[in-house]
Amino acid sequence: MNGVNCPFCDIDNLDIILKNDYCFAVFDKYPVNEGHMLIIPFRHFGSFFDATKDEILAIYELLNDAKNYLDKKYSPDGYNIGVNIGRVSGQTIMHLHVHLIPRYKGDIENPTGGVRGVIPSKMVYPF
Repeated sequence: MNGVNCPFCDIDNLDIILKNDYCFAVFDKYPVNEGHMLIIPFRHFGSFFDATKDEILAIYELLNDAKNYLDKKYSPDGYNIGVNIGRVSGQTIMHLHVHLIPRYKGDIENPTGGVRGVIPSKMVYPF
């Protein structure tokens, strides 16, 4: 961990829920839904595309572990997985983190389009 003033590098101030050799999972401080987790590599870097193969595999494995944890704790009806890469995409902390967002029936009126909602006018398919 080496990001100056990076909230994800200051692991002593984080409540780590799950971890493996390359990454850890915490609850998001500003959750979209109950159980919203972040999967964060220990190494400080900004983009998913800068992750090593080992880090990608570890993120994938921890996503599955986190899903199993959330299934038991909250019983969500579905999930969204998301990564913001760069400020224009909405990334505000320049340390890679993957969002695992539990979804619940009725949490929004019409979930059609899912992650397409990052651009609200493109969320609903024209069919």
